[in-house]
Amino acid sequence: MITGKQLRDAVISGANSILKNRKFVDDLNIFPVPDGDTGTNMSLTMISAMKEVCKNTTNTMEALCQDLTKGALRGARGNSGVILSQILKGFANVVSPQEELDIKNFARALKSGVELAYSAVAKPKEGTMLTVIRVMTEHALEISKKPLTYDNFLSALIEKGEEILAQTPEMLDVLKKAGVVDSGGYGIIMIFKGMLKGYRN
Repeated sequence: MITGKQLRDAVISGANSILKNRKFVDDLNIFPVPDGDTGTNMSLTMISAMKEVCKNTTNTMEALCQDLTKGALRGARGNSGVILSQILKGFANVVSPQEELDIKNFARALKSGVELAYSAVAKPKEGTMLTVIRVMTEHALEISKKPLTYDNFLSALIEKGEEILAQTPEMLDVLKKAGVVDSGGYGIIMIFKGMLKGYRN
């Protein structure tokens, strides 16, 4: 189970992780336009969410989720930031009523986030951060039926994310020509790695 405090710690650590890797993610950014700002936009979104949850004086899931959503939507910048904010909003919608978050509801929350993110994009493209989070979520739903620790669960999601991220150049010619993986997908992995680190601490 994850408590409200652990959720806050995971958000903070996820935000710090994407911030630390911002430049690398920016340098990968060539799709949909090569403007080199995916890492910056995802960082701004996560930092805004982090600031809101840090202001919260309670550890209740409901209050934290409200702040997470508010911060993410307020801080969303660019395509990647908007998609990330929708993932977080959908996630928070499912988490909010819980007193503590078990693995099955974490997987359900990710599914809600993915559905919201896809609906926010007029023409979703595969080979992007949407693909990475969708495949991670499908894996989450599948393995959430097993008796896993949170550490094993999040580690398995990251492993699956890295696996699909490596395949993104086969889905988008522009990535293949440039010899890079999708920047937003890489950013998602960085956030999850940060969340795992926050959980372990």
